[in-house]
Amino acid sequence: MEKYNYTVSEFILLGFTQDPMMQLILFVLFLMVYFFTLVGNITLIVLIYTDSRLHSPMYFFIGNLSCLDLWCSSVYTPKIMVTCVSADKSISFDGCVSQFFFSAGLAYSECYLLAAMAYDRYMAISNPLLYAQAMSRWLCICLVGISYIGGFVNATILTSNTFTLNFCGDNIIDDFFCDVPPLVKLACNVKESYQEVLYFLLASNVITPTLLILASYLFIIAAILRIRSAQGRLKAFSTCSSHLISVTLYYGSILYIYSRPSSSYALERDKIVSTFYTVLFPMLNPMIYSLRSKDVKEALKKLFKITS
Repeated sequence: MEKYNYTVSEFILLGFTQDPMMQLILFVLFLMVYFFTLVGNITLIVLIYTDSRLHSPMYFFIGNLSCLDLWCSSVYTPKIMVTCVSADKSISFDGCVSQFFFSAGLAYSECYLLAAMAYDRYMAISNPLLYAQAMSRWLCICLVGISYIGGFVNATILTSNTFTLNFCGDNIIDDFFCDVPPLVKLACNVKESYQEVLYFLLASNVITPTLLILASYLFIIAAILRIRSAQGRLKAFSTCSSHLISVTLYYGSILYIYSRPSSSYALERDKIVSTFYTVLFPMLNPMIYSLRSKDVKEALKKLFKITS
């Protein structure tokens, strides 16, 4: 990451609109989303840490997912709000590099973590009696650590390759953050090797975890079908439903943005889709995992009784 091409000293983030009234409305909306993201994820982390009923491998992963969502939202949303209300919409070259690196690292880490959570669900359903031994605390820590290491190692590769592109004078980014599609649009000589790097990273960080998740769910379905009672099958499936919703929403938007060749990027449409996984998804995750969990609801009631 040392050899950056300083053909520009800063970038201008256009954001979503240039209309002052709409910018104010968007500021309020993003402020509300950020507030609920912070409250939801911090509350879930506190519940998982303090309530003994939530001291299980599944909630260990959910707690780490909430940590990632907190960090991810803080990479994007404050800068978006500043861009909405400030006349200065610039971001320094170093600031763009930092935002790009952390956004990629967190996104890749979340992909790996969701795959680890799929494996956890498979072990819980296929071997419920041996679940606690199979998903030991050491294994859970290793899976989370590998998710972070894999995510940020690959983010380093992507960042170093992206910011050695030649940016020829034009520094206006038609987006709300520094991302691959708008930066590729600004580059004057995107080599085929760079596109190959993008496809490699897509395969290693998105396609591979997707295949692992699909394989896990095939085994999960097979295990559920072996359960004799309909009530037992429904209960087993309900333990996976939150994770399945989360995976579908997150991977759907990620694959839409990054699985296409650079020639098919449509920045206006991509901005809307990328808003989902960068800003809205971190807010939705706590609701997805708490509203469908009886243990979380009970822990929340207990917390309110203590504080009241």
